[in-house]
Amino acid sequence: MADATAERIWDTALGQMQIHVTRPNYDTWLKDTKGLRIDGGSFVVGVPTEFVREWLGTRMRSLVSQTIGSIIGRPTQVAFEIMGRNGHNGSGMLPLSNGAATAAVVSSPSQRRKLNAKYTFDSFVIGDSNRMAAAAAVAAAKEPGVSHNNPLFIFSAPGLGKTHLLQAIAQAAQESVRTAYVTAEHFTNDFITAISQGRSDEFRRRYRTLQLLLVDDIQCLASKDRTQEEFFYTFNDLHSEGCQLVFTSDRPPANIPGLQARLSSRFQWGLIADIQPPDEETRLAILQAKAVEQGVEIPRDVAAFLANRNRNNIRELEGALNRVVAFAGLLTSPLTTSLASRALAPLTTTRPTPADPQAILKAASTYFNISLAQLSGKSRSKPIAEARHVTMFLLREDCELALKQIGLLLGHRDHSTVIHGVQKVTNAISTDPRVAEQLSDIRSLLSQ
Repeated sequence: MADATAERIWDTALGQMQIHVTRPNYDTWLKDTKGLRIDGGSFVVGVPTEFVREWLGTRMRSLVSQTIGSIIGRPTQVAFEIMGRNGHNGSGMLPLSNGAATAAVVSSPSQRRKLNAKYTFDSFVIGDSNRMAAAAAVAAAKEPGVSHNNPLFIFSAPGLGKTHLLQAIAQAAQESVRTAYVTAEHFTNDFITAISQGRSDEFRRRYRTLQLLLVDDIQCLASKDRTQEEFFYTFNDLHSEGCQLVFTSDRPPANIPGLQARLSSRFQWGLIADIQPPDEETRLAILQAKAVEQGVEIPRDVAAFLANRNRNNIRELEGALNRVVAFAGLLTSPLTTSLASRALAPLTTTRPTPADPQAILKAASTYFNISLAQLSGKSRSKPIAEARHVTMFLLREDCELALKQIGLLLGHRDHSTVIHGVQKVTNAISTDPRVAEQLSDIRSLLSQ
């Protein structure tokens, strides 16, 4: 039986290693592992098969050892132990079948194994930043195929709960409808394998007889023309048959480079819902929920410390909590802000203090020689619009403000307008030296 402390340490390690490995490698080699115990000077990791144990031992032992050592606070050796075989083929592909067995295939135990049992609607903490996306996800699970909510497209920056909602839909609906949850990368790999094995008909039968299709990280289809063409026809068939389609991405459809216009258009047929970084109240609620889930009591001052330290990424917020709880368990010490600070010190990087939003507004106004009223006004003249876009970019990058906050500062504009402005400047930086010079000059004014 796994040790609770080892499980928490390994959960934290997995969160950190996700940053350093590709998504396919993580899903193939790390996703189904588990922290078992601390045995003397070694940390024992449970793996599903001999093949995974051999691969991790030869290819990733160094990364795993360094990550565990940084969490525990001392050099640590890692051992990999097989937990037992369960028959899963480990390829990330849905099983092939004939048409008559589609329902059994899609809802089979091996398919459910991909889902994280913790990712349910009950465990998803709702706040102003994610309320619309959460409500739409619940509706998609309860009433698949409702026209105004189909397709449902959820986008946000990494670590804000897109995958949680997608898997919650799958777990709520898979008992009653034929469901498939895949990443765009898995869909691509399935398609390539089907072509290479001459099983295109089986591939299409498997994907085009669903009642609910959930695709994570849909932006990964970008620039894959052959896969996009197949997905286009899959989308058309499923949508015309009333299948509920739900996609997630790190940006809205119109801003995905390399995505065919016909797919982008179809992704915008239904409802587009975004998730913004959570406010302090929501971050505190998330921390309390995660603490209850782990069976620990987190003091209010410690929760406030963690909430203020991790403002823009829920995954990092949960990772910080896991690390602090594991650290307290290793030292058999109570949870305090001092202990939390010590536990997180190795992860602290030197970052400049976010700029003052009002100072940026004033500096932009001075640099472009326009008034603050013009900057936040309704004029769409080219000089004022360009100045406004640069200001949006600086407020986002240098102040780390949420899109909603930026919109309020610049004349109560909606978040889609802000996204457009920020993206326009982001794209121009590498192609227009004038834009990079403008940003540099305004930042110089701020430093003065």
